[in-house]
Amino acid sequence: MNGVLLSILALPVLAALALWSLPSSTADRIAALYGSVISGLVLIGSVVLWINFQNPSGPFTLEATFADPNDRGDLPGRLYAFAETDLTWIPALDVRFHLAVDSISLPLIMLTALLVFLCCFYSLRITPRVGRTRSLIALLLVIETGVIGTFAAADLILFFLFFEVVLIPMWLVIDVWGDHHDPAGRRRAATTFVLMTVLGSAVMLVGFLLLYRTAGTFDLELLGQFPVTGGHGTALAAAILITLGLAVKMPLWPLHIWLPDAHAKAPTVGSVLLAGVLLKLGSYGLVRILLPVLPDATATIAPYLAGFSTMAIVAGSLACLAQTDVKRLIAYSSVGHMGFIGLGIATMSPEGVAGALFANIAHGVITGLLFFLAGAIKDRHDTSDLRAIGRALYARLPRISGLLTFACLASLGLPGLAGFWGEMLALMGAFRPADGLPRTTYLVMMVIAGLGTVLTAAYFLRLIRTLCQGDPAEHPATAFAVDLSRIELVTWAPLVVLTVVLGLCPWLLLDHWTFL
Repeated sequence: MNGVLLSILALPVLAALALWSLPSSTADRIAALYGSVISGLVLIGSVVLWINFQNPSGPFTLEATFADPNDRGDLPGRLYAFAETDLTWIPALDVRFHLAVDSISLPLIMLTALLVFLCCFYSLRITPRVGRTRSLIALLLVIETGVIGTFAAADLILFFLFFEVVLIPMWLVIDVWGDHHDPAGRRRAATTFVLMTVLGSAVMLVGFLLLYRTAGTFDLELLGQFPVTGGHGTALAAAILITLGLAVKMPLWPLHIWLPDAHAKAPTVGSVLLAGVLLKLGSYGLVRILLPVLPDATATIAPYLAGFSTMAIVAGSLACLAQTDVKRLIAYSSVGHMGFIGLGIATMSPEGVAGALFANIAHGVITGLLFFLAGAIKDRHDTSDLRAIGRALYARLPRISGLLTFACLASLGLPGLAGFWGEMLALMGAFRPADGLPRTTYLVMMVIAGLGTVLTAAYFLRLIRTLCQGDPAEHPATAFAVDLSRIELVTWAPLVVLTVVLGLCPWLLLDHWTFL
């Protein structure tokens, strides 16, 4: 399986370089098809990893890598690799080229592979107005390598480097292919994104260096086996800095200021990847690094993390109620949903962390679908402003309206769909946090977060009422020749199916998290 892991990591970036080497006239014609083939191969590779991961009789099982078979519930987030590559890289700094995947990282790798493939496939017919399809597809492939590398990195410096790989490509995607109606706005959004992310990364790197000073290694497997104890001093400083750096990427309130504009100005495929996978880099880092490596220091700051996460839930929901732009509303909804993920992590309990991990996947699937739909509506109306689009979308675009209603219901946490389980488990974790955490404080946050779910339902139902319902006579049904195109149907169908399957069969993921 090591060869498969290395292949899905190296193939996209090598394919991007090959695409850039072709003449622009030829490359632009084949770019979307080329990207679909390459990202499709990466998706197949990730499925192969998952099949081998689930095979209990095969040679690459999770159970075979436990040092102690009974040591399964101590530290959520600890790395138990089943596909691993560990090579000497920079001996003087004790930095290794160490890649590994386990039950926490593999679902996120599969989600990344799926969304990149769908974005490339979507570009076969839905091309950017400014053209330059070759460069757009190449940048998407580079982003895929960076994200998969971050999820697979088992060395802190390697994690940081892959974490940074996605920065410049996403900046270019927003700046070059963003909202053509507002060039100044998209440049401002791209610049804010890159500056905030660089600042967060710098703070996170300082935290990694403090951790190295205390533990003497960057290796996450070793750090998980021998965690840094103590909730004060250098360990606490490292935990605070790492949390701040990762919170920018999630993003958590009040570090979310870059997110709404970045989503609103990005092209459809940029918004899908930004919400679907890039935000998960931060939450994944909290689970992978903080919980197993700095458990005592994390327990010290956990109530504060829970507080800011709860504020994100409420602030994001209230902001959604005031939005008049579809894409900005979905962007602010991501702030609220990532707040639930942060709250689940901050409980440090098996239920809460499992809820955060499940919500990571569910949010990527559902919000990816929402941004695809928002992009389709914007393409047809040349705007995403609710006031300009008007009501009665059911009459003009009945199939797209139906899918939008479905995605909104999934995102608000309707039982039976994927959005329900993560939030429910996060609230359960807040009801029963890990030992040593202030239970009364978490109960208060659970109640406030529960009110946030009501606000979530309110703004999504308001969106459906404002956008979809109205007098059909005011907006003739023949306003658009195409409601749902074939390319859109094929692109969105996997996300619809996953939303239902994960909602009805949550054990497909939950059964693989051994700390439960």
